[in-house]
Amino acid sequence: MILAIDMGNTNIVVGCVDNDRVIFEERLSTDPSKTELEYAIGFKTVLELYNIKPEDIKGSIISSVVPSLVNIIKEAVIKTVGVVPMIVGPGIKTGLNILMDQPRQVGSDLIVDAVGAIHEYGAPVIIIDLGTATTISVVDEKANYIGGAILPGIRVSHDSLVSRTAQLPKISLEAPEKSIAKNTVDCMKSGLVYGNAACIDGMIRRLSREAGFGKNGKPEAKVVATGGLAKVVIPNCEEKIIEDPELLIKGLKIIYDKNVD
Repeated sequence: MILAIDMGNTNIVVGCVDNDRVIFEERLSTDPSKTELEYAIGFKTVLELYNIKPEDIKGSIISSVVPSLVNIIKEAVIKTVGVVPMIVGPGIKTGLNILMDQPRQVGSDLIVDAVGAIHEYGAPVIIIDLGTATTISVVDEKANYIGGAILPGIRVSHDSLVSRTAQLPKISLEAPEKSIAKNTVDCMKSGLVYGNAACIDGMIRRLSREAGFGKNGKPEAKVVATGGLAKVVIPNCEEKIIEDPELLIKGLKIIYDKNVD
C-alpha cells in the first residue's frame, strides 16, 4: 500500500492505493502557515479514519504546485508513516512525452492527470481538472502531451466577483433551477455554474477541432474530468464527459510504480 499526496493551491488530496485499488481519497486544506507536525497530525487522522496503520504503508509519492511546502509535507509524511516519499519532478520517469515549449514548466498535477487518464481511458484524451484554476490538457492519439489551456477556477471567479462589487453577496456553488434566473443569487449561480459548463463545452469542441480529433482517420478523444469542483460543473455540461475524482491518485500510483526499485 502506498500513500499518494497531491498538493494544490487550495487543497491537499490524500489517498491510499493498495495494488491498483484506491482505498480512499480525502482533502485537507493547503495552509502555508502550518508546520510539518500539524500536517502529520492531519495525515495520521485520515489514516486512522480508514483503520490504516503506519506500518501498512510501504511507500509514498508527492506531487505539488506549491514549491514552498514540498519539504514540509515530505517531513510530515516521514513523521507519519516512516517512509521517505518520492517527489514528482525532474528525473522522475512518467512515460509521458511532453511536446511543450518549456516542458519543465508543466505543472506536476497536469502530468499526473495525463498519466492517469492515458492508463485508464487510452489516447487521445482531453483532461479537465477543476480546482483553484480550471486546467484543460490535451493528449494526442500517440499519447503525446501536446498542450492545453488554463482559466480561472469557479471559486476564484466567485471571490473576484464578490470582492470587486458592492452589492453582490457570497453564495454557495450549486446550479440554480433555471439558467434564466429571477434573483441576484440565482443569477450569480447561473453565471458561475452554467457559464463554466458552457465554457468547458466550447473549449472541448475548439480543442478537438484544432487537434483534428475525429477527422482524417484520427479517433475521437475521450474527455475526463477530475478535481474538487467537477461534481458541481460537469453534470451541467452538454458534452460527454467522464467524471473520475480519483484520477490524480491513480496517476501518482502509476508514476510510483515506474520509479520504484
